Parts: sequence; structure tokens; C-alpha cells
Amino acid sequence: MVSSFLCLTLLFISLSTADGFKMYKLTHCDFNSTELKDIKYVLSYYYNKIKFSTFDSDVGKFVGYTEYGVKNAEYWNSGAYLTQIKAQKETYCLQNVRFWYNNILSKSAKPYVRLHSTTPPSSQHPAMLVCSVYDFYPKYIKVSWLRDGQEVTSDVTSTEEMADGDWYYQTHSHLEYTPRSGEKISCKVEHASLEKPLITDWDPSSDSSMPKSERSKLAIGASGLILGLILSLAGFIYYRRKARGRILVPTN
Repeated sequence: MVSSFLCLTLLFISLSTADGFKMYKLTHCDFNSTELKDIKYVLSYYYNKIKFSTFDSDVGKFVGYTEYGVKNAEYWNSGAYLTQIKAQKETYCLQNVRFWYNNILSKSAKPYVRLHSTTPPSSQHPAMLVCSVYDFYPKYIKVSWLRDGQEVTSDVTSTEEMADGDWYYQTHSHLEYTPRSGEKISCKVEHASLEKPLITDWDPSSDSSMPKSERSKLAIGASGLILGLILSLAGFIYYRRKARGRILVPTN
């Protein structure tokens, strides 16, 4: 799932003079696997916040960006310093990349899914479901909707993965729809921490996020039904008691 380039950066301040001018170098490793061929080593030199020269292992030499940088690049490319810097891709990057993969990037946390309904923002559809996914790591995740087993591609909006500030992430996907009798709607989550996709089916009876107005209508309807049953039972009991107290007079 970790498909995009990750960056391991180490900053060095190499020179600072009394009058405030500074020269420093910035080194970093870009990688998407632990293979040496998938790693790039970059070394950049700055003077007073201006980058004047850079070595890129994909290019194989120094490149200058200012007059001073061009002169330094020519000098470094013609000496033993270039050989030393080329070796950094293996001696510096490879070791650090393997450490990251083994001790950090291999760790993961399974997502927690909550599926609930809410009021749709528009009148295009009368209903909307929200699939909220919490506490997962690493960041990259795929959330999709299934309707009777088929993936839904329209009327779906999703947020970006949002950092919680504690290494975990959350994201939310919204589905606007028109209900159909007997249908099955599910939220499908795919993540590096899961051996197989996590599918959560929508159960209207377990929804605690029904809009307040709808809950009020439901409560009033249920109260009316209960009151009607009580009155009917009371009437039935009254009728039976009156029936027992009657005196039957025979007729000729």
C-alpha cells in the first residue's frame, strides 16, 4: 500500500559566520522499496538560503545553479569527492531505508468502521449514508461503496485521510442514494493492515444517528401505538366485567 515516495531527511549546518551568513548542506533519500535501484540520494548545498549546487544519484554528478555553484560542480565532478558522494546511496541511504521499513513502515493499525445515516445536503436523493473510518495506520486507504454486491461510482464523495495527531488517521465517505426495497448497501475498506477487505453492511435498525426530527416522529408514532393498545385493552376488560354483571331474564 506504500506506493508513493517516502523521504528520509537529515540536515547539517556546516558553517556559520559571525556576520550572519550561513552555508549548509541538505541530504535526503527518496525511496519506494528496500532495493538499491529504487533509492535516490540527493545532496544540496546552500549559501544564505540560496541553493547553489546539487548532486542527484539519478543524474550521477553535481549540477550548479549559480556562478559559484557551477564552478564548484565542475571541481567536485573532476575529483575523488564525486566517487565518495556516489557511494552514499548505498552506505547512507540503503541502511537507513532498511531500518525504516523494518521498524516503522512495517507497523500498521487496523481501521475501525462506523456506518450511519444523515440528512443529505441536496434534494437529489432522499437519503445519505456516511462511512467513517478511524484509527488506521499507515495513511493510505481505499473506501468504496457496494450496492447489492456491485461497486457504486456515482453520488459518492470522500474526504482526504486526516491525521489525528497521534500517528493515526481518519477518513469519511458519503453516499447519496434513493432507497430500494430489499437492497443491501455496504461500505468496503481496503488497507495494508487487513488481509482481506473489511465490509460493513448497513443496518437501519442499529442507526443511532437518525435526524432528530425523524426520531421525534418515530417516538410519537410508537407512543400513539402503545396508547392505542392500552385503551383497547382497558375497553376489553371493562366490557368483560359488564358482561359478568348482567342478569339474564328468560322469555316466554
